Amino acid sequence: VKAKKLKGLKINLVVLGVVAVLCYISGSLAMGNFVVFLMLLTIFNRYVLEKAIFKFQNKTWPALQARYERFMKKLIIGKRPIWLLLGTFGLFIFSILLVKIVKPKVVFFPQSDPNFVYTYITLPVGTSTEYTDSITKIIEDRVYKVIEPDGKPNPIVESIISNVAVGATDPNSGDRSTAPNKGKVSVAFVEFEKREGKSTSVYLDQIRNAVKGIPGAEIIVDKEANGPPVGKAVSIEMTGDDLDELIATSKQLKVYLDSLQIPGIEELKSDVQNVKPEVVIDIDRERANREGISTGQIGMEIRNAVFGIEASKYRDANDEYPIQVRFKESQRNNIDALLNLKITYRDMNMGGMIRQVPLSAVANVHYDNTFGGIKRKNQKRIIMLESNVLSGYTPNDVVAAVERSIKNYSLPETVEVKMGGEQEQQKETGAFLVNALLISLGLMFLILVTQFNSFSKPVIILTEIFFSITGVLLGLSIFNMSISIVMTGIGIVALCGIIVRNGILLVEFTDLLMEQGMSVENAVVEAGKTRMTPVILTACATILGLIPLAVGLNIDFVSLFEHFNPHIFFGGDNVAFWGPLSWTMIFGLSFGTLLTLFLVPAMYLLNYKLKVKLGYVKKTEA
Repeated sequence: VKAKKLKGLKINLVVLGVVAVLCYISGSLAMGNFVVFLMLLTIFNRYVLEKAIFKFQNKTWPALQARYERFMKKLIIGKRPIWLLLGTFGLFIFSILLVKIVKPKVVFFPQSDPNFVYTYITLPVGTSTEYTDSITKIIEDRVYKVIEPDGKPNPIVESIISNVAVGATDPNSGDRSTAPNKGKVSVAFVEFEKREGKSTSVYLDQIRNAVKGIPGAEIIVDKEANGPPVGKAVSIEMTGDDLDELIATSKQLKVYLDSLQIPGIEELKSDVQNVKPEVVIDIDRERANREGISTGQIGMEIRNAVFGIEASKYRDANDEYPIQVRFKESQRNNIDALLNLKITYRDMNMGGMIRQVPLSAVANVHYDNTFGGIKRKNQKRIIMLESNVLSGYTPNDVVAAVERSIKNYSLPETVEVKMGGEQEQQKETGAFLVNALLISLGLMFLILVTQFNSFSKPVIILTEIFFSITGVLLGLSIFNMSISIVMTGIGIVALCGIIVRNGILLVEFTDLLMEQGMSVENAVVEAGKTRMTPVILTACATILGLIPLAVGLNIDFVSLFEHFNPHIFFGGDNVAFWGPLSWTMIFGLSFGTLLTLFLVPAMYLLNYKLKVKLGYVKKTEA
């Protein structure tokens, strides 16, 4: 046997050696080194791993199974299975209480260090592009002082770009227009692995403090949105039919909330624009009628003077171009010049005589403000007060404080206030995940009932899922990890399939042993001992496969085999996104494996004894 193994080892090494030489000849250094690594791994397996595996399979693992068998025999004597079930239920209650005591952060979607920091600048409507550019330049200088305080280039910053008018709006607002009163300063950071462990969240807070204090400018500092667009973390929606009352209520509520200085709120801002400047030409209708001029004639003359009228068209060989006639720029932008506009008309009151009357004779001019736009939701006018949440604060806690404050505020009966944005999406997503979990459990139950032709056995298996959440809650609380509504919820749903599969293995084999005439006590012990290997292998394979994803282990295998530099680092955007899901499955599966090996046999035994007592089955003896 040893000769055959040695011969097989030599053949494998020769084949791998030829492949390695061919890789080196073709210039594939990384692939050649990888094949050499496989040769070393083959030798290591032959002279080291095979001995260790043989010892584990023939000594260590049988000894562990024997200990498990002795423990289970002690466990099923007397009322100990009942105490195990009650203890598991008590641990589940304790895990819920621990979550309430520790209060881990609950977020809608996982958040990581920002790759981009955006500073949005909004000036009053009507502001010229030149003035907006000057304010944007001031903001840009302040951002540079934060990023490069000593004047030297910051190694973790890739670029700083400023936009005015074009591309300066917040993409989350849904506004893609070109506005001369808006500007944006964007800071782009290098990839995570090049940041040398520095957090970019520090710059987000520093920029927020640095850009404050510019009169007349609304400034919002935010990072890129991870996940689907859900709106601001704090979003107060006010709806009603009376627009004036709605605007007044929004102003009063904003002042009230600002006075409370709720921790975590960056700055509440209203989405209504009621300071848009407007030039109102107020026509004296009585005097205009005496002169024989209609309001339509006056409006048309003003429009032609400002926007022009098409007098003719210029045609060339390829196209035609309209010729617009209007006042020159110095006159159409001068209110006094417009008031001196001569309105030429035919006065029918005087026999069709052609007359000219200056605009100032029949109209007055005054300045006013109007709305930049009015929004509706479900056919009701809506105004929103929105704000980002500062770093270090949990959006759910800040929103809860805002909701408590709103309840203490007296609102008009015609105005309805509710929380929207991220909170609204969070409630909808949470409800969807709960429904998905219930539907999946329902389908599992139907399949298990069909498979076992029993009601109690599927209940035993599904109860294991219920108790496996204990491991998730304990793990997240003990290690003080954030709970993501989306990713943690998906992790719990994904966990169900593995837990159910392990439970089916144990229950099905126990049934098989009892059909062969074994007593229920011996059957549950033997089933646990025999199915211990696939249950633990399934759990270990899944857990070990999820750990690199949970900790964000990154390895460059091409660089490892070509330059012997793997560029190993931990973290990044992937771990922020997939980490909550991975840790949920790791904690739940670790605890669920113990439930499969200990609780499921105990519940099976209790279920069988209950059926015997009720007369549904006859007791079998080994």
